[in-house]
This record gives sequence, structure tokens and C-alpha cells, in this order.
Amino acid sequence: MADAESARWYVVHTYSGYENKVKADIEKTIENRKLQDQILEVSVPVEESIEVKNGVQKAVTRKLFPGYVLLNMIMNDATWYVVRNTRGVTGFVGPGSKPVPLSDDEMKYLGINKETIVIDAEVGDMVEVTAGAWEGTVGSIKAINPSKQTITIDVEIFGRATSVEIAFADIKKL
Repeated sequence: MADAESARWYVVHTYSGYENKVKADIEKTIENRKLQDQILEVSVPVEESIEVKNGVQKAVTRKLFPGYVLLNMIMNDATWYVVRNTRGVTGFVGPGSKPVPLSDDEMKYLGINKETIVIDAEVGDMVEVTAGAWEGTVGSIKAINPSKQTITIDVEIFGRATSVEIAFADIKKL
């Protein structure tokens, strides 16, 4: 099994308007087939902008690349098959049938940085969330995913413990 360091970013072409559906379907397949260590991230890059219609300002989210989904994955027969056979995917971007990973320059242009954060925490340690929707929440680390740069903690929602993923940058150890 390859390690997360050999994962590269690939671009998949989809039917226009199917980007989020493809992302959801691939994420579901990753979960069902236990491919979390091979397909690390599925992304549909978006930008926030303000639109003015009839004198009213409205925040809108626009896809940066309509018809495309970005994948951070380790390319092998299994991952290629899963992605290629997802409904709505027309193929990988690259000449012929061979997918070509994005170069480092292309990744910089897209704002995908390879900067890694190292945390001084272990499973069982207590952490506080310092940013995002769960800011101020305190929880015990259930899992650490260095390749995705996230930890999993349990938070209480409606009286039930629910696992949520938090980025390394958004936590501090207690």
C-alpha cells in the first residue's frame, strides 16, 4: 500500500452541473470501499462573491471550474476504476486514457498548498476548537488523519455524540 506522500492532485471532467453530485458519490464510495487512505480529498473549488440585482446585494457561490472536480489521490487500478465509473464522470483530464497529475506550479495557481501542519496531540487528548462552526467546543481526539490534516472529535448535537472532522489549524491542545 502506498503512503499519502505519493498522492497527487488529478482533475476529473464531469457533466456540467453534476460536480457536487460526483463529489458526494465518490465520497460515499470511498467510505463504502474503505479507500480513505488512497483517495484523500475530493474538491469542487468555489469562490464567494457579491452580486447586485435590482439594487439588492446578495452573496453568491460560484464554481471556479464548472464541469471539473479535483481529487487528491494515489493513482492505481482500484482508485482509477472507482472514479472513472462514478455516474456523471466523463473521464480524467489528460491525453488518451492516462490521467496526468497537476504540476506544483498549477497547484500553486489554484491555491492548493502542500504546507503540512504537525500537531503535538494524540488520540485521547483534549482539544479546543479555535475557529469555524465548532469554535469554542472542547472534545477528546478520537482519530488523527495526518494526510488530510484533520482530527476527529465527538461533539454533542441534540443530546447525541456525533463525530466531526476539524482541521489541524483550527484546534489547540488543552
